[in-house]
Amino acid sequence: MAYLTAYFRPPISTFRTLINNLILNFDAYYLPCNSQLFYIIMNLKQSDVSTVIIVNKGNQRTKTIQVKTKHLGRLKHYALGILAVIVMLSGAVVYLRSQNTRQEEEKKQLLSQLNKLKATPIPVTETEVSKRNTAQAYVQNIEGKLQKINDYLKKRGLKGFSTTSVGGNGNAEAAKLTDVETYSLYDEYLDRLVHTVAFTPMGYPRLSALTSFFGYRSDPFNSANAEFHPGIDFKGRRGDEARCTANGKVVFAGWYGGYGNCVRIAHANNFETLYGHLSRITVKVGQEVTVGQKVGEVGSTGRSTGTHLHYEIRKNGKAVNPIKFLTLNN
Repeated sequence: MAYLTAYFRPPISTFRTLINNLILNFDAYYLPCNSQLFYIIMNLKQSDVSTVIIVNKGNQRTKTIQVKTKHLGRLKHYALGILAVIVMLSGAVVYLRSQNTRQEEEKKQLLSQLNKLKATPIPVTETEVSKRNTAQAYVQNIEGKLQKINDYLKKRGLKGFSTTSVGGNGNAEAAKLTDVETYSLYDEYLDRLVHTVAFTPMGYPRLSALTSFFGYRSDPFNSANAEFHPGIDFKGRRGDEARCTANGKVVFAGWYGGYGNCVRIAHANNFETLYGHLSRITVKVGQEVTVGQKVGEVGSTGRSTGTHLHYEIRKNGKAVNPIKFLTLNN
């Protein structure tokens, strides 16, 4: 057992006398103590710093530690604070472990229920299986074509449509048809729609702002005169990609008068698209191209006042307003 004696601000002479007596009578004081520490807490002078003297009987050495006196009075508070933190951390660990155990139990119960449901057979007749397989085949075929149409639209910069409401308009005639007849008619209709969307110029040859529209306008080289603009112009920088707006075949690729470097593509139903003022052409005559494919790069060749893409749509050789083909609503 250690002996602790604390002296707070004693006279210096008293302290020195006490120390001398302790040193001279060391064995008498420590004979009952078996290699234990003797603590003396004191203040060397009138200040806020106290000195702790640690005396060890075994090696006859002393050690001193200076500590602010106010901390000695707060030892109880410090100990209580540390104890509170330890209790809080221990409580958090216990709580988290209990939560983890509960979640594991719930997970095991859910897995057990799921396995029971999987093991339970659902009675289905052969007729129902046959109808279900036939219906699924038709629906999958229809969904594949709708997905293909959406892909065509997205490549043109258009928003695709939802396929969640497929199933007819609900009129009386449609209600008289069997499922197979309804699916068959719808499938035939979608075939025509896919072909029309694929080979009809639609959407944007490049996604950017329009700088000039279809119709009469002031001549950019002579504002006093008017001229007919047979297409629309898209803003761009030199080297930006110009993309095909429908499947077709390249019928012209080269210098084309005021259009500068130009590409013309023939499509189904006597449609043709034209891409003018290109800085570079990336296709050749006779090449088959698909919607969204790069045909050239934006430039300012030919009769042009700045870098842009000139785009035209022609039907039976006559220019039509491309604005009507930018969205499905038109």
